Amino acid sequence: MAVYVVAVIKRNDKVFATQRGYGEFKGGWEFPGGKIEPGEGAKEALKREIREELNTDIEVGDLIDVIEHDEAKWLGKEELSCISWLPADMELLDKIRREL
Repeated sequence: MAVYVVAVIKRNDKVFATQRGYGEFKGGWEFPGGKIEPGEGAKEALKREIREELNTDIEVGDLIDVIEHDEAKWLGKEELSCISWLPADMELLDKIRREL
């Protein structure tokens, strides 16, 4: 199961957000971040992702929250249509089906 990190970058009384430039949610706003690589800690991953995406270094502060999932499972090609996907993942389903 992949684990992701996002950054809430603060300066003075403002937080930094990025606008997505692709896919179904193109134009939508989100906090920057990405996937934790094997052998990498959350803080290390967050620093790397921000360096890669924004070409800047950040100081990682305290953890704000952890979001857990109720269930995780492996799905075959035929099972992909049998569950309720969140909108952010729906745009990937056709591509995933072609790869399976």
